[in-house]
Amino acid sequence: MPFRLLNSRMVEAQVLPGQRLFSQRGAMLAYRGDVSFTPSIAGGQGGVMGMIGRRVANEATPLMTVEGHGTVMFGHGGHHCHVIELSGETLYVEADRLLAFDGTLQQGTMFMGSQGGVMGMVRGQVTGQGLFTTTLRGHGAVAVMAHGGFIELPIVPGRPVHVDPQAYVAHRGDVRNKLSTALGWREFVGRGSGEAFQLELSGSGTVYVQASEEKL
Repeated sequence: MPFRLLNSRMVEAQVLPGQRLFSQRGAMLAYRGDVSFTPSIAGGQGGVMGMIGRRVANEATPLMTVEGHGTVMFGHGGHHCHVIELSGETLYVEADRLLAFDGTLQQGTMFMGSQGGVMGMVRGQVTGQGLFTTTLRGHGAVAVMAHGGFIELPIVPGRPVHVDPQAYVAHRGDVRNKLSTALGWREFVGRGSGEAFQLELSGSGTVYVQASEEKL
């Protein structure tokens, strides 16, 4: 795995000859060795068409390509960092949550309505994440960011996990998600819990939750 946590807010990546990483532009904090940083015009492994798709989806967070031989330290905005290792499955994550990731991973976008139908689209609006999300698929590592630290919650068949939409960071695996409501008379008279919407994730996989309801 090319990434390791230096502390809760910094990640170190090993860069080897013939390999490449992608990171958010401006996320490099320091480096050792012979390493180059160039703007990723095509926006990652998805190529030009992937870049166009992400721009249409408003998922075009600027990336840079990292190549050479050495070690690089990444961090951004003082956000908490977490490293996710993928073994062939797909990670669903917002573009602005990505700190850095292996160049071997295939990057794309997914229409929120394809997971949860109309309520999937509503979920995108409630969370402030829009109608599309970024996908990373394959074998490799991803460094993501959040407010207040992370917790990993397993999702197993027959036991869905409910998450505050504002605390949701990402998920991976064979997972379906939908927005459920808990509206009752208390919400209408202002005496409810304030948790009127919940994100329900079911299937088999993992969901990553931050210890905050603040967006990046």
